[in-house]
Order: sequence, then C-alpha cells, then structure tokens
Amino acid sequence: MKKIRFNQCKIHLKAAIGLIAIIAMLTGCNYLNKETEKVLFNGNDLSGWVEINPATFFVEQSTINATEIPGSLYYIGEDEDDPKFKNFEFSAEIKTTNGSVASVGFHTSNTPGEEKGYLVQILNTDNHGLNFRKTGSLLGIRDVYKSVAPDNEWFTLKIDVEGKRIKVFVNDIQTVDYTEPDELFREAQYADRKLSSGTFAIHSLGSGISIKNIRVKTLPDKLEAEPATDYFTKEKQQMVNTLIEKGYPVIDYHIHMKGGVMLEDILDKSRRTGIFCSVAPNCGVGFPVDTNEKLENFYNEYKDVPIFLAMQAEGREWVTTFEKESIAKYDYVFTDAMTFSDRQGNRMQIWKDEQVNITDPQDFMELLVETIEDVLDNEKIDIYVNATFLPTVIAGEYNELWTPERMDRVVDALARNDIALEISARYKIPGSAFIKKAKDQGVKFTFGTNNGDQDFANLDYCLAMIDECNLQPSDFFLPRAHGQKPVQVK
Repeated sequence: MKKIRFNQCKIHLKAAIGLIAIIAMLTGCNYLNKETEKVLFNGNDLSGWVEINPATFFVEQSTINATEIPGSLYYIGEDEDDPKFKNFEFSAEIKTTNGSVASVGFHTSNTPGEEKGYLVQILNTDNHGLNFRKTGSLLGIRDVYKSVAPDNEWFTLKIDVEGKRIKVFVNDIQTVDYTEPDELFREAQYADRKLSSGTFAIHSLGSGISIKNIRVKTLPDKLEAEPATDYFTKEKQQMVNTLIEKGYPVIDYHIHMKGGVMLEDILDKSRRTGIFCSVAPNCGVGFPVDTNEKLENFYNEYKDVPIFLAMQAEGREWVTTFEKESIAKYDYVFTDAMTFSDRQGNRMQIWKDEQVNITDPQDFMELLVETIEDVLDNEKIDIYVNATFLPTVIAGEYNELWTPERMDRVVDALARNDIALEISARYKIPGSAFIKKAKDQGVKFTFGTNNGDQDFANLDYCLAMIDECNLQPSDFFLPRAHGQKPVQVK
C-alpha cells in the first residue's frame, strides 16, 4: 500500500513539474533553470579569492585596490563547483588612475599558472604607442584602440558569454561582439584562448586600479546564443584574426558616412570583424564641414563612440578655416593633394574629370609632386592619403609617370615630416615599389577604404601589401596622444 502511495506521489510530482514547465513557457519564466546572480566580492576581505602576490591587492572602503606591485587574483569560491562558470553575465565597477593597466580573465583556471580562456583589457590612459589596446578589448582577439572611459572615474565593465558568442560593454557601450569559430586557429601565444568553462581572474600590471561590486549572473549551461552574421568569408576572417593575434593594428583609418552608411553600421562591423574603424567628415571650403562650429559639433556628437574620429582636411584653405584647439580634439588629421590650383591659378579637384585639363602629362606630374611636397612640409597632418592618385585621363600611364625620382621626393617629404602613408584599398595605391621605398625610410603606414558606399573595412589590397612588402606590426601608425599632435607641436 505504501508503495502504491509512493508511486502516486511520484506521478503527482511529475504532473506538477510539467504544469510548472508549461506555465514557465507561457509566461516567459524559467523556473526549472533559473538564472542566478552571485556576488563574488563581499566588500570586506578577499574571501573566495586566491592571491599570487599578497603585496598587490588590499581591501579598503568596500573596494579591491591594487598597489604598484604586479599581481593576480583568482576567484576560487566557497566550494569546488563555484569556479565552473560557462554562460554568464559578469559585471564590475572599475576605476583607473593614470597609466593603470589591468585585465579581467574569464573561463580561466583557478590554479595560478594554468592560464586559459580570454582576457578583457583595462587601460584608459591616452598613451598611444605604449600600450594601444584600450579598455573593452578582448585582448589579442578583438582589440579596441580608443577608450570610452576616463581615468579617475568609476565605470562599469560587463562581459556576456552565451555559447560561442562573447560581448563586452563599457558603461553600456558595446565594444566587442565576437563569435568563436568552430574551427579555431590560434597563434602559439594564444593557443589557450578559447571558450570552455572556468573562473574569473583580475590581473594588475603594477598600477593603481580599484574594483568593486563584482557580480556574475549565471545562465543555463546548454544555452547557445544565435551567432552573429559574418561579414567576411571564413578564410578572410581568419586572415584578419591572425594579423590581430600577431600584434598588427588592423584599423581602417579612412571611413565616411556616405552611401547610406550609418554610425551603427560602422560600429557593428568594427565589433564583429576585429577591424577597428573610424569616421571622418570632409572638412574644408566647399565641403560639408566648412566652419569651425561644424567641426566642433561633429566632434561633440561622436566623441564618446568607440571608434576613431578623424578630420579629413580638404583643399589647401583648411589651415586657415579651422582653429588649432578644435583640430587637436580629433584623433588624427589626414589630407591629400587632390584639390589644388593649376599654374594659371584655377582650383581643381583632380578626381572630377570635368575639372582636369592636362595638355602635358610631364608638366602636370611636376606640379603634382611640387604640391605634395608643399603639403607635407607645411600642413600639420598625421597621415597623407590617396598618395599617388592620378586623374582618369593619365591613370593608364601610372607606372611611367610615377618615376623612381618622383617617388623618392614624396617619400623623403613623408620621412622628414614624420607623416604616415595611407595604403588605399579603394584605389589600390601606392604600388609595392613605393611602399617598399617608404618602409626603407622608416615611414609608418595606415589602411584606408575611403568608401563612398557600404564597402568600408574591406582591406583586401592593404592586407596583400603586408606580405608583398614584408610589413611588420612596428611599421604601422597609431594616433598620437593629446599634446603631441602635429597641430600642437609643429
């Protein structure tokens, strides 16, 4: 009799569970696999954490603080099941001081020295060239080159992992949207950067960082988020991934919001392909941004976005149209010699066929090279773009007109003025001979698509030049810190 009653109880229990499941499905609630939030730091001491160097971290005013001694913290939890986080939403409040460099690790081991998983970079200081990977970078996998959080202010870092997809947010601004491919090819130094499960770690490289309110909301282990739509073929995306892992700053420095391109289009492609992006208004007489007020307005509208803000200086009049203080707010300035005056004083834009009247190609080339030299010697810019562009009427004579002597003159002017050279994906210029000459003179390089439509961050020609010209990560330009920009020091 007892056995019958027990079996009846089991039947009733199963029915109740089934009923709860149906209610959960209808109401959108998940009672059977409820998401739970866990506080990882109690605000009083480092209980649940193990320190690599006890001299690095201390607790004060409900905050974990780091000294100038490098060290790491690993969350070990209160029981052996705690460190096995797989799908989750992690959040913490963080504050940096000048020069603070740290990282948050996830899916890592709770045994120090057994490093695995991913790292999210923390670095807000504007010190380009010293450590270019900024806060919100998925370190070495999806690098962010511009911080959206300042030093000495609390900001929120959030890391979401759902299946194969990783998202990173800084103050609710998304910086990364990475889907780990099923076939994972990693450079040797990143062989263990892959998703599995594990715990969290805090690494300080010996500078003042503070962190508090560390929480994680666990998600179902079997959760598989919808992967992001790919922009590139697997082969092309793998090429980009490999360059990033090797330390190349894969950046498109020359993007316009034209042809229907919106800011969110740029941000999405930047987050998901790993090609860090920019946006540049056309600034000068006869162009959309033709006053200093408009230059300021554009900057103020986009200054908090995690992409570079560039100023494309158009024509030769830009140097007197805009104020130095406004120019210096932009991450960098670039120009070309596609707008200048002929020997009769007629202003022409050489990409517009109707404005070009060339009777003597050799004389035109001399005037063009003289103009380029004058621009490079006298205009306070970071990057020279569209470097060897020729009008349609003579473009077919490119190799004959761009003689070694003319290339040398331009390269010498670039080198003596410390101006970077754009490799143009749109025009497929300069040629490899020009690039090799510039490399030999120590000129730095950038990539740019100069898009007129949706085809931005498509850097096929640029990537091909890396191999053909044996370009190394150190051959590439990174924006200068504020106070060191050409308009401020030249």
